[in-house]
Amino acid sequence: MSEAKSALWIAHVKVLDAEAYGKYAALAGPAIAAHGGVFLARGGRYVQLEGNDRPRNVVARFPSLEAAVACYQSGAYQAALAHAKGASERDLMVVEEA
Repeated sequence: MSEAKSALWIAHVKVLDAEAYGKYAALAGPAIAAHGGVFLARGGRYVQLEGNDRPRNVVARFPSLEAAVACYQSGAYQAALAHAKGASERDLMVVEEA
């Protein structure tokens, strides 16, 4: 049986309401950690080479694609996400590592 591949949760965000988004971030971190997620990048320096510029970029590694999706669908993450809706413009994807 093959071992599950890890996966990257990649978010590109433009924050519109810093206070509300701060509430999201405070709740999202523990929800992500509870599903085995570890932050690799969280709002650091970046260079936009192509596509839409969103000044906050977050990358987290999860043990598997399924764990990342389960995190997103969890009650704890959805409660956090309620603070981000309307407070940000976001693109979020999960990509399995090679």
